[in-house]
Amino acid sequence: MRRWVLVMANGVQVTYVGGPTLLLEVGGKRFLTDPTFSPAGVHEPTPGRPLTKTEGPGLSAAEIGPVDAVLLSHDQHADNLDPDGRRYVEEALLTLTTPSGARRLGGTAQGLAPWHQLHIGPVAVTAVPAQHGPKGSEELTGEVIGFVLTGQDLPTVYVSGDNASLDVVRDISRRLRRLDLAVLFAGAARTSLFDGAPLTLTSEDAAEAAHALRARNIVPVHTRGWAHFSEGPDEVRKAFAGAGLSDRLHVLEPGESTHIS
Repeated sequence: MRRWVLVMANGVQVTYVGGPTLLLEVGGKRFLTDPTFSPAGVHEPTPGRPLTKTEGPGLSAAEIGPVDAVLLSHDQHADNLDPDGRRYVEEALLTLTTPSGARRLGGTAQGLAPWHQLHIGPVAVTAVPAQHGPKGSEELTGEVIGFVLTGQDLPTVYVSGDNASLDVVRDISRRLRRLDLAVLFAGAARTSLFDGAPLTLTSEDAAEAAHALRARNIVPVHTRGWAHFSEGPDEVRKAFAGAGLSDRLHVLEPGESTHIS
């Protein structure tokens, strides 16, 4: 059952599905991040690199319904695009992703290189850099992007995608005049790659990113639902408390929504 938690009037409606999947409703448009709608199980998009999903989504694809655009940070890993997520993308009106991902997906997928922009109604969607692991990781983890949503009289929203670099975050921050909401992919995802180095933000790095971004509100995702996420919501809460940022943090349960201005 969907639970509604009102934080502020007007702005952006945020509904958490699970894993990295979040519905953002802003400017009368609906955006879905990295669709993962499959039930719990083992998924192996790359031979020899299975990923274990530990819980199903809090809302089904049917309950989410059509969206104006899918914001897909990358297509090559099942924890960001699982089998049912791929089926959702096949029917989506538009999927914005990396240029290489758009070539692989075909259909309505459109590639955006970092700092390129596309308008969807009153919302400008700008692709921003992301580094999926330590420096030099792209050769193995592949191309990844994040997104910034802006518009006249609309909240500014940053969606990090699978990014592990605070330097990338600081570069993005220097280009933003304000940030109303940061959706940070945390969870310190770890696999056998790079001797187990985190492939996404650790909880402490997420708190540092929130500070660097001067974000008024933070919604962490990518912290539960997959076995290779090494830090969960409790670690995020602890890190933000230690940084004095608890008042900005909104940790949502799967199926839960909040309204942020």
